[in-house]
Parts: sequence; structure tokens; C-alpha cells
Amino acid sequence: MENLSVLDERRDPLLIAERWMKDGRTLAIATVVETWGSAPRPVGSHLVIDTEGNFEGSVSGGCVEGAVVAEAADVIETGAPRLLEFGVADETAWEVGLSCGGRIKVYVEPLG
Repeated sequence: MENLSVLDERRDPLLIAERWMKDGRTLAIATVVETWGSAPRPVGSHLVIDTEGNFEGSVSGGCVEGAVVAEAADVIETGAPRLLEFGVADETAWEVGLSCGGRIKVYVEPLG
């Protein structure tokens, strides 16, 4: 059986971003910067996304990843970072699945 720390390193979004950049991929990184209520990932959680829409990591346990990946494509293309907000009071609350009462802010920025 493989060492758990080796498996954790393979899944670490920051290490994956480093490998992807060495492979010549253009990336964006999404970082949880604020949460309130029942947000499933803590501040500092990361999601790394490439131009093909491949991603590793998590900013919400699946609730908003699709929306973040879509926004990341534009961030990569324009080079302009942005702050995304999701939550119950937001018009996308039911669309992205944060109907349980939480709010989350995710900062998406280009890498490299």
C-alpha cells in the first residue's frame, strides 16, 4: 500500500498547479477567501483550473465548482482576476447548490 502522504501530495492543488505549469499549461487558481454558515470548505481551500477545463482541488465540495471553472476560463483568457460570491441571497443560489444556507467568496486569478 502506498504511503498516504504521497497520495496527499499527488492531490494537493498547489503541487498539481506547479506540475501543470511545468508542462506548459495555462492556469487559473481559485481560492476560498470568505465563508459564512454551512460552506463545506474552509478559507484557503484551492481549485486549480487549466484552459481545457481540467481541474483539481475543491472550493465547495461540488456545490459551485462548475460555476468557478466556467469563470476561470474567462479569467485565463482576459488575465483579469475576479471575486465570485455564491449564497442563498444570490440569484444563483439554487443553480449552484448552496441552498443549505451558506455563503462563499472565491477569488479566481490567473497563474503564470
